[in-house]
Amino acid sequence: MSLLRLTYLLLALAGAVLPMRHYLDWLRANGWSLGGMIDAWFVNAATTGMVWDLLIAAIALIVWALAETWVRRNWIALLALPATLCIGVSCGLPLYLFLRSGRVS
Repeated sequence: MSLLRLTYLLLALAGAVLPMRHYLDWLRANGWSLGGMIDAWFVNAATTGMVWDLLIAAIALIVWALAETWVRRNWIALLALPATLCIGVSCGLPLYLFLRSGRVS
């Protein structure tokens, strides 16, 4: 595995663990309510801006991954889509780059 692929993989792992740790801490402290968490994302202008920034980035990543996967037929790269939707761009993007940079069968 190349240094670049290893870097992508480490970033994907960090992008999964670090945000999820905070999500779980918040859910433990405030109840297991997804609606409550979404409300917290829009508590002020700074967090609202961050949510929109990440949402637009996630949509762009999903569109790109779908379009490129259709052309390259690298179906395994689509594993990055649930990672993006369930965890975030911080996991989905480096995971997609890791999967994309591997050999296509």
